[in-house]
Amino acid sequence: MIIDTVLDRTIVFGYGRVGWAVRRRLPGWPADPPRIDGAAVLVTGAASGLGLAAARGFARLGATVHVLARDLGRAEQANARVRAAVPAADVRARACELGSLRAVRAFADREPRFDVLVNNAGVMPAQRTRSEDGHELMFATHVLAPLALATILLPRRVINVSSGGMYTESLPEDGDWESERTPYSPTKLYARTKREQVVITEMLAERLHERGVVVHAMHPGWPDTEGLRGAMPGFRTAIRPILRTAEEGADTIVWLGAAPQALRETGLFWHDRRPRPTHYRLGSAPDGEQERDRLWAYCEAALADAGIGPL
Repeated sequence: MIIDTVLDRTIVFGYGRVGWAVRRRLPGWPADPPRIDGAAVLVTGAASGLGLAAARGFARLGATVHVLARDLGRAEQANARVRAAVPAADVRARACELGSLRAVRAFADREPRFDVLVNNAGVMPAQRTRSEDGHELMFATHVLAPLALATILLPRRVINVSSGGMYTESLPEDGDWESERTPYSPTKLYARTKREQVVITEMLAERLHERGVVVHAMHPGWPDTEGLRGAMPGFRTAIRPILRTAEEGADTIVWLGAAPQALRETGLFWHDRRPRPTHYRLGSAPDGEQERDRLWAYCEAALADAGIGPL
């Protein structure tokens, strides 16, 4: 465990493929998950990267995997790619524009209950962009959509895919949840919405615990995905030798969705099959209870405007 902790705190080694290679050889590495034949799994952002890798992982465990993308064409391509890797897989293509709460509601209202929901979809537009509901697009996609899907679908397990970048941001003390008063920086707003996503994960877990729903967040380290290549090409070039594969980054997503150990607690933040702190001494300051409650109330009101709730 000391080696694992050192890897986590050094970041560069822990988040890269060195951390992955070392941890899985340490004593106490959690066992691989069992098969979950017939379980219904919904993976958002499944057209590429972590989402596609997670869909393949769940398919190998025997799940019925619903791959969701912005449009049906991308979802069908994901469907074909999962089937190519797992020929006997039961895969279903699904489409939804997750930036729109009304689209999310329409999609979720017509779907059956899923056993596992993986909120993986992510965006990082170069310029400030609004959803059709008027919300900042990263906030809509990373915070509101996962909350809405979990609220309506009530699966047994919810896994929110965050980012290690969230360690650099705290909740804004002035209630600027959608960063309207913050100069636009794609990486800053991305990290801020991922921090907000982790806080919402913890609060949702408290509210859904009595209903038998387990909610976790995780971060994948630094995987080499299409999203990283497009959004942060300079960063990718600098650390390319240590980048993980998408499958290595998605391992904990699949593990959380299938391993019995993940059902023992709720509301945790995971990396490489182990819970991790949500704050570090050299990172952002801990979030105050008042800010957490105000964020929750803001999200609850936004969902109510779209006819979703109460939470």
